[in-house]
Amino acid sequence: MVAHADPDPHRDAAEPCRACRGLANSFIRGLERTEHEGFGGGNTAWEEEKLSKYQHSETRLLEVLEGVCAPSDFTCHQLLERSEEHVEQWWFHERQQHPDFFQWLCVDRLMLCCPPGTYGPDCRPCAGGPRQPCSGNGQCDGDGTRRGTGLCVCSPGYGGPFCAECGDGYYEASRNKSHLVCAECYQACGRCTGPEDSSCLRCKRGWVLHEHRCIDIDECGTEMAHCRANQYCVNTEGSYECRDCSTACIGCMGAGPARCKKCNKGYWRDGAKCLDVDECASAEEPVCTGVQEVCENTEGSYRCVCAQGHIRRDGQCVEDKPPDAPEKGFFDDVTDDEVVVLQQMFFGVMICALATLAAKGDMVFTAIFIGAVAAMAGYWLSDRSDRVLDGFMKGR
Repeated sequence: MVAHADPDPHRDAAEPCRACRGLANSFIRGLERTEHEGFGGGNTAWEEEKLSKYQHSETRLLEVLEGVCAPSDFTCHQLLERSEEHVEQWWFHERQQHPDFFQWLCVDRLMLCCPPGTYGPDCRPCAGGPRQPCSGNGQCDGDGTRRGTGLCVCSPGYGGPFCAECGDGYYEASRNKSHLVCAECYQACGRCTGPEDSSCLRCKRGWVLHEHRCIDIDECGTEMAHCRANQYCVNTEGSYECRDCSTACIGCMGAGPARCKKCNKGYWRDGAKCLDVDECASAEEPVCTGVQEVCENTEGSYRCVCAQGHIRRDGQCVEDKPPDAPEKGFFDDVTDDEVVVLQQMFFGVMICALATLAAKGDMVFTAIFIGAVAAMAGYWLSDRSDRVLDGFMKGR
């Protein structure tokens, strides 16, 4: 399996050191992969004697370089082309004196990276020193790269310029010369001496300190709460919420229609409560004047709907029934089987007529023709013709 450098060109473009580190790591994996390989010829002893050992050969170097970059990794290929002479120099001349390929290529030659614990164009020490940047409790901005500010970004719970202090809401659980452990205070404490609710030194916003305890402030009972006109305030731990008044209210002091300051349109006050007005029952004149319209009360209003058995069509209420069906034609109820039988009977009549004409018996022809027509008419008009025909067709 061929090892490749990091194939994310967008990330590498933003961080040149990361791209170089990926190339160097892929190159080292290629060396490990070819560690025990040879030229593959029939006379290895002769090849090693005449062509130098495979371990230090140009052949091995080329095999490693072929697998360093993924085919689609443009950034890696571009960086490899830029540093190819440096790689060859390290392989043939610097390898023994400088075994750390990443340090030699990315830090010393291409100057894309810095040693750990340093940052910026000149590889200056990070805040807190290069041995333990940010006291081990955070990240140095730009650590190991030619970029950044060198300032500390502290881990949660830690603070100060070197992350050597406990942050807000945390206290020192243990400390020695090289190590600090910060633990979380009671939830209301901004600063504290321990985990108990009675060990607060300062409170978070929304609480007030009283005898080393943080007491929740009721913002709803003070002017600290700011809710919109048709909302009411609900106190929460350390804060408050604004919730919408009932639809029955114009302004309210709490939840429900019994806490309204004024009743909304469509409601009337009954003691302390705002109740819905039934416009359909209270109106002196009908409120729905359309034909076959009736009034239906809704919360705070009403609506006009069609009376039972009616639907609204083109803005008017009409009787809910299917549209009139067109009158049936004379042949609409004829089934396929009936058509077949009629065709057979018609064919038979025609044969009889032709046979009679051939015999030149006009009276006979007329009698037979009239009889056939009568039989067809009788079949056609009979209510039970389907059952008779079915038995006839099945030979019953």
